Amino acid sequence: MTVGTNDLRVGLIGYGLAGSVFHAPLIAATEGLTLDTVVTSNAERQAQARAEFGDDLRCAADADGLWARADELDLIVVASPNKTHVPLATAALKAGLPVVVDKPLAGTAAEARELAALADERGLLLSVFQNRRWDNDFRTLRKLIADGELGDVWRFESRFERWRPQPKGGWRESGDPEEIGGLLYDLGSHVVDQALVLFGPAVQVYAEADVRRPGAQADDDTFIAVTHVGGVRSHLYVSATTAQLGPRFRALGSSAGYVKYGLDPQEAALREGKRPTDEGPWGVEPEALWGTVGAGESPLTGGGRPEPTLPGDYPAYYAAVAAALRGEGDNPVTAQEAAAALDVLEAARRSAREGVAVTL
Repeated sequence: MTVGTNDLRVGLIGYGLAGSVFHAPLIAATEGLTLDTVVTSNAERQAQARAEFGDDLRCAADADGLWARADELDLIVVASPNKTHVPLATAALKAGLPVVVDKPLAGTAAEARELAALADERGLLLSVFQNRRWDNDFRTLRKLIADGELGDVWRFESRFERWRPQPKGGWRESGDPEEIGGLLYDLGSHVVDQALVLFGPAVQVYAEADVRRPGAQADDDTFIAVTHVGGVRSHLYVSATTAQLGPRFRALGSSAGYVKYGLDPQEAALREGKRPTDEGPWGVEPEALWGTVGAGESPLTGGGRPEPTLPGDYPAYYAAVAAALRGEGDNPVTAQEAAAALDVLEAARRSAREGVAVTL
């Protein structure tokens, strides 16, 4: 692990899926950032981290040592289970350290706004890891809308679907409210954030959340309908029980529509041990997976034209964080933006529970 003289030193809390697959590799790949310490009580995960990032990497069993070494660190990344996000982010900010928190930032919008206020009071960066703003398909759709290729978008469908008929267990599928598990707050955090970025604030929310699989405790098949302030309607699906996957995106406008199947390739690449610093292009998918822009017909019946998918760019998130810490750019995802998404998720939870549409 090569350390630059002026690198910002990062303490990473958590080395499960989020920490080991996403955060650690992306931090290490970012010029100007150095992964200094990994916090995990699991000895095997400590060994795994050192094997990838070198014997100079510090490992700790808990976060307390980070606060004692606050003057040696420049950024804390919280990638531990959801229920720990607020207390750990609070502790980091009170220790005088900027923080990146994996989504969801908190269990409630009120908690998110309290964290935002604390960060503002201390003059510290508080950013939320909404990496799927840098998905290949999202970047492409955002450009199509900005360029006016679709006209006025009227309806947006977004699906983050999987076929996992057997629950895997663990806190993400726990029915304990304190764990903040279930797909509404997991994958729902992504699809809601993307919809708000594209089409602005929500004014009404309707949702259906079900527990379908035997032995499952938290929602595993959820639908969220969002009406945006400008009149766009977003229909958002997150599911672990989808035997036939739908399009990732279908955006329908006054001039044309965009249909795109398949997931961004970056998560799969990271899971396979590939890194943004490897030779060759990053985040690029084959032409066969490009989406289609057109009107009047289905892509299957020859309607429309293939739309080249922009490369996915997760590394851009931490590059933006590093720039913000140096005073050279803006926070890429603010806590206030995360709070707005949590307003929608809380409304969705209430809607699904009570069977009503919720006005924000």
